[in-house]
Amino acid sequence: MQQEKFTLRLAEAAIKDIETVGGKNASLGEMIQYLGQSGIRIPDGFIVTASAYHRFIAFNQLDSAIRDRINATDTDDLQQLAACGSAIRSLIREGNFPEEMASQISEGYAQLCLQYRQENTDVAVRSSATAEDLPDASFAGQQDTYLNISGTSNLLVAVKNCFASLFTDRAISYRKMFGYDHFQVGLSVCIQKMVRSDLGVSGVAFSLDTESGFKDVIVINGSYGLGEMIVQGSVSPDEFIVFKPLLNKGFNSIIEKKLGQKHQKMIYGTTAAEPVRIVPTTVSEAASFCLTESQVLELSRWVTIIEDYYSVLKKKWCPMDIEWAVDGISGELFVVQARPETIHSRREEGAIISYQIHDEGRHEKVLLKGIAVGDKIASGKVHLLEGLDKTGIHSIGFQEGDIMVTDMTDPDWEPVMKKASAIITNKGGRTCHAAIVARELGVPAIVGCGNATGILKTGMEITASCAEGEAGIIYSGKIGYEKTEHRLADLPEIKTPVMMNVASPEMALHYAHYPSQGVGLAREEFIINNYIKVHPMALLKHESLGDAELSSYIAEQTRGYAGGEEFFVEKLSYGIARIAAAFYPNRVIVRFSDFKTNEYANMPGGKYFEPEEENPMIGWRGASRYYSDAYREAFGMECKAIRKVREIMGLDNVTVMIPFCRTVGELLKVYETMEAYGLKRGEEGLEVYLMAELPSNIILAGEFGKYIDGFSIGSNDLTQLVLGLDRDSSLVAGLYNERNEAVKMMISSLIRTARDMNVKVGICGQGPSDFPDFARFLVEEGIGSISVTPDSFMKTVKVISAAEAGQPRVSQPVHEWVS
Repeated sequence: MQQEKFTLRLAEAAIKDIETVGGKNASLGEMIQYLGQSGIRIPDGFIVTASAYHRFIAFNQLDSAIRDRINATDTDDLQQLAACGSAIRSLIREGNFPEEMASQISEGYAQLCLQYRQENTDVAVRSSATAEDLPDASFAGQQDTYLNISGTSNLLVAVKNCFASLFTDRAISYRKMFGYDHFQVGLSVCIQKMVRSDLGVSGVAFSLDTESGFKDVIVINGSYGLGEMIVQGSVSPDEFIVFKPLLNKGFNSIIEKKLGQKHQKMIYGTTAAEPVRIVPTTVSEAASFCLTESQVLELSRWVTIIEDYYSVLKKKWCPMDIEWAVDGISGELFVVQARPETIHSRREEGAIISYQIHDEGRHEKVLLKGIAVGDKIASGKVHLLEGLDKTGIHSIGFQEGDIMVTDMTDPDWEPVMKKASAIITNKGGRTCHAAIVARELGVPAIVGCGNATGILKTGMEITASCAEGEAGIIYSGKIGYEKTEHRLADLPEIKTPVMMNVASPEMALHYAHYPSQGVGLAREEFIINNYIKVHPMALLKHESLGDAELSSYIAEQTRGYAGGEEFFVEKLSYGIARIAAAFYPNRVIVRFSDFKTNEYANMPGGKYFEPEEENPMIGWRGASRYYSDAYREAFGMECKAIRKVREIMGLDNVTVMIPFCRTVGELLKVYETMEAYGLKRGEEGLEVYLMAELPSNIILAGEFGKYIDGFSIGSNDLTQLVLGLDRDSSLVAGLYNERNEAVKMMISSLIRTARDMNVKVGICGQGPSDFPDFARFLVEEGIGSISVTPDSFMKTVKVISAAEAGQPRVSQPVHEWVS
């Protein structure tokens, strides 16, 4: 009688074998067989099949006992669920292997040791359920993994523990949630050679943006040591974002780098009882990026190869969730797992949902901030979870709709997490356990808050907002907001191009699926104020100022960078690049900085470089700064950032715009300064626009038009200067009206001149969406494009449609009010 086969080499498995080897093993085998020639390195290993699991259960006569336990359990009762899971796992761990099964596992391990020329080689023992990584349920991480296992006896124990993990509380709960029969799911085990990332780096990579679902980027999270720390949320990892369309075209398409805290790492332990342990990272490790840019790009190329392969295999776009590791001994990069991403790939496009918070005083109610997961808002009572063991979580009285607040979530808490209206943690990044589960459950989460458990107390009513960018914001009390759904199919077709004003790079990917024609205004001020947070000249000159406190602050801000200039150029270029990538290949018009002296003076270090002016609104701002000796070096950094975005990253859809330029002579001086720092109009396709916001720009449009590629009407400043009023003054606010005939005459004149000179002309401002008659005026005058804020985009399209048809507005979005 032929002996039943309970093991396979990884290379013998493929996607067609999911029922035999589970999703994780099937994916690894498929890649080893078909992607090996592409250069992707995958550690070898062998598989204990799902039939071995079923044989083990039958051999120990556990079927009835498991079935009876589950049938007698109300899995919605957390205490019953905990008792059920614990009892079943104990039964499995106490079972014995059939002799032929133990022999085959031992032989497979012996062969792996010979292959890697190591006695008792170290392996990772990973569970691979047959219902895992399917298109309608991720099940990712629902079973257990055991790292740095060596020796046959320890391996057999780990395999048995993997079998038992098919009945963790969370796995039982998930199977019920997704409608899977507990007894139709099998469990296979992967025994895979460990990558020595305990001495190197590890992490995860997604072939899409995990929050917006934007398809054209790769998001990589990484940290030192074994990768479990990132998955658990124990560390805030480094994050890298790579733009896929330019990845293989000779450009460095890294469009974002964020330095994580990385305060600890997981390394090998020294005993079988403690195979891994957690130690602090060094000061140098915490202060430096864990991957080089060449490693980031190599990994990204692998991610695209894997995504492309699976997309062809499944005959549809198949974004991927990939675990990777860098061996600290060889320095080589490896992929250790790959599975289809199951959240955004299941979403149906066709509607745009936006949130508008109505509490004007909410900024005074901010309690703390973290990393936003999702884009929703939830209010509820805090339920603080601290110091709980894996059984205590089930007896805490957590109520439906409570907001879970904890240091970091534990996988065994998932049945409780299903009750939460929001999840808040001290630790973690966008790919930690709490973030993954929150996305699956469709609830907002704010992770990496630092001290949420110290600030928030049980019973407090709070609002968790993930609808305001990458920063998740926690407010005191209940905040009212409006949820609006716009159906793309209901949008009318229009002739006038509508673009978007995008201030925040972190929101750009969320706006990428709007049917816009690009970005009509991206302000550098937002990036400088929110990401750089230091006066540009202070970054360059702080050491000569004798201000120890300022120098200390700048040293902390520029941690991980070679100096102030590198920090400024990198941060600004990444902010611009995210916006440019989101709308690529459509035009993105980036306006050079236009802070006023009073605004710059408020930045750290600003008091040393900014004069006091009686009226900063019409003082030293815009173009007049760029060529001045007092600011020229700072403007040079802006030019270097633009050049990096266009020429190194390859995002040549970026057009630059010069604001508040009073004379043609001043424009030419700005050009001279730009050229000194490597930017020249016309070279590498660079176009330059002028912000048309001064009467002189309109009156001398024929002269300005000889030296530029386009005008963008800044109706706010143009209105105040035509009418001779300060728009910051409440005393004359009632006179401010961009529909005033004098302003409209200016705009009409500019449009005619630009059209005659074949120079592009557009407008960026709220007027067209707020006032249908103003939109009609612009359309009738032949404006080239209208650019508005994202929250006004849908309304503006409808207003323009009505203006083009000469009829009043029709069709309104669906509103849901929350108070």
